[in-house]
Amino acid sequence: MPKLHVLFTKENLDPNRLQGKVVIVLDVLFATSTIVHAFADGIDSIWPARDAEDARCIAGDLDAPFMAGEYLAGSLPGFGPATPLALADARGQGATLVYATTNGTVALKNAAAATDVYVGALLNGAALAAHVMRAHPLASVLLVCSGSADRFNLEDFYGAGHLVGHFERSGNYELTDAALAAMLLRRGCDAQTVLNASRIGRMMKAHALQHEVDCAAQTDTLNVVPRLDDGRLHLVAA
Repeated sequence: MPKLHVLFTKENLDPNRLQGKVVIVLDVLFATSTIVHAFADGIDSIWPARDAEDARCIAGDLDAPFMAGEYLAGSLPGFGPATPLALADARGQGATLVYATTNGTVALKNAAAATDVYVGALLNGAALAAHVMRAHPLASVLLVCSGSADRFNLEDFYGAGHLVGHFERSGNYELTDAALAAMLLRRGCDAQTVLNASRIGRMMKAHALQHEVDCAAQTDTLNVVPRLDDGRLHLVAA
């Protein structure tokens, strides 16, 4: 029976232990929620970047991409906003996005050695879990919480628990204690309560971004499955 495990931060990720596993990266506030929302909003592809310099290097090889992102929750000069709703308003009809964040896009880059890498959020939990169970029925699944600079983030762990719940109902996975803990947290609280109580959630509220937190707190509303291949995120059939 394949295992289902949760890593508390991206710094726990060991590239030498990823072969044959399905990795799902979560950064609920906001990188992976923003990526999922952007695909649902019609974008064709997203290139995750480690930082602004990496983003500019990637963009140099593309045809007029839109660039967006943040560093330590601050805006990057010349870049669009990093949150779901603000990005949707800012990017227009561009088909390609280069996206750099402090944690979520770095976690995606760090996970690139895995056989299969997907983007997870509360928004697409049901669609993503269904796809992984159908496409990789025998593979162990590793849920990677991005965290914040090697610190545990409550909202990422809650998002992992949301996904664990979808996988657990199939009866086809052996849950580690970390996966079980995440699922029990998910069952004990609603998403809005957890995201509002989290450190990042409180910081967003102080910056008048409660509506972005509300957006990320929706569960299973978007039927999109972003997958990472050769450095580029694209949609696969949900």
